[in-house]
Amino acid sequence: MVSRSLPFVGTYQEAFAALADPTRREVFERVAARPMSVGELARELPVSRPAVSQHLRVLKDAGLVTDQAAGTRRIYQANPEGVAMLRDYLDRFWRRSLDTFKSVAEESFRDH
Repeated sequence: MVSRSLPFVGTYQEAFAALADPTRREVFERVAARPMSVGELARELPVSRPAVSQHLRVLKDAGLVTDQAAGTRRIYQANPEGVAMLRDYLDRFWRRSLDTFKSVAEESFRDH
């Protein structure tokens, strides 16, 4: 269960967990490139339609894709808000890492 005071933590953890699966990453990359239906994805990937649907459900639950009805089909695409959330997390992580590296390097330089 995710703490209500840190909703972002659960969200980015779910997103990273969703993208940990290589097939799911491939599905995500394809719908990020262009909106696609389950059938289109299943034709392009070596997995069944039910498997594609399950991967899309996990990606949707993680906030990484959205879907829209188009007749009897559902069209999936990357969710810009979910992608931005991951990007923001990675940017903060990278900044902290660089700040730490800079501090260690400056301290090492002062010691010599």
